Amino acid sequence: MLKLKKSLFLALPLVLALAACGNNTGNDKNAASTAAGSKPAATGSVSILNVSYDPTRELYQEYNQVFQKQWQQKTGQTLDIQQSNGGSGKQSLSVQNGLQADVVTLALAGDIDSLNKQKELLNKDWQKTLPDNSTPYTSTIVFLVRKGNPKHIKDWGDLVKGDVQVITPNPKTSGGARWNFLAAWAWAKQSNGGDEAKAKAFVTDLYKRVPVMDTGARGSTITFTQRGLGDVLLAWENEAYLALKEAGDQYEIVTPSLSILCEPPVAVVDSVVDKKGTREVATEYLKGLYTEDAQRIIAKNFYRPINPKVAAEFKDKFPQLQLVTIDKDFGGWKTAQQQFFADGGVFDQIYVKK
Repeated sequence: MLKLKKSLFLALPLVLALAACGNNTGNDKNAASTAAGSKPAATGSVSILNVSYDPTRELYQEYNQVFQKQWQQKTGQTLDIQQSNGGSGKQSLSVQNGLQADVVTLALAGDIDSLNKQKELLNKDWQKTLPDNSTPYTSTIVFLVRKGNPKHIKDWGDLVKGDVQVITPNPKTSGGARWNFLAAWAWAKQSNGGDEAKAKAFVTDLYKRVPVMDTGARGSTITFTQRGLGDVLLAWENEAYLALKEAGDQYEIVTPSLSILCEPPVAVVDSVVDKKGTREVATEYLKGLYTEDAQRIIAKNFYRPINPKVAAEFKDKFPQLQLVTIDKDFGGWKTAQQQFFADGGVFDQIYVKK
């Protein structure tokens, strides 16, 4: 798991440069090139910053290189692409506080909507600007267990048996953690005939078994794989497969009977690109994610491609399972955020800080 560990430290040389763009000193960053937040690019070069959530490092490292070549061939410009990664909620707050993101590629729509909390940073109808509600790939939540599955974990109910310890990040800062929580809630509610009191009792028991909550999904992966804590990691599907790819002799993936359709969207930050003069390149950068070549890169990095043709090519890679959705089953992110994750919401009611 050295690669996962090293990726957390790739950004250290950029911390000071990015700090000049806004308050984001607590987040992990890695860079393709020079500092973000600069004035309009000099002739022959342009720079953009992609502020993303925790487990997308490997995906965008590969995609950025491809898009840089395409952009130079098309325009003659040299393109520098900055990459900032961290817990999705924390990343959203950093952009609200001044981090000069040309584009955001966050874990959930609610974190992009939040960019307009203090002042309007982007078009309120941003999800209509690109296909599929501006979501070029999807994922879901699975379990990563240790080789041999010594705790015999097969489904959500097994997480609250015996002395099982569960690793999951903090839903106050991590988008993946919010998906984890809602998937657990949905399974418990369905398994108990729609009884929300029993669903609440289930997640209460589950979070009693969480010894530590990191701020983002990658931190939780390292807690499980490097620090050796916990019996099961609640993980983005792509993150679990990456761990398996790098250390398949140590872990196994368990796909539960029910999970949630995770829809991590993308958006141009209008206020930033208009100030920097980078609207064209930022827009093309996100549109490029929908091309067949990019969709194959997405699938190879263990995200589920949105393009039907490419999805069919990789259909054997992703198991089929019952998926609830944020809109149909939770009333959308605005409702879910208020009910479960706002101050005083369900999570605050059930979680006792250790």
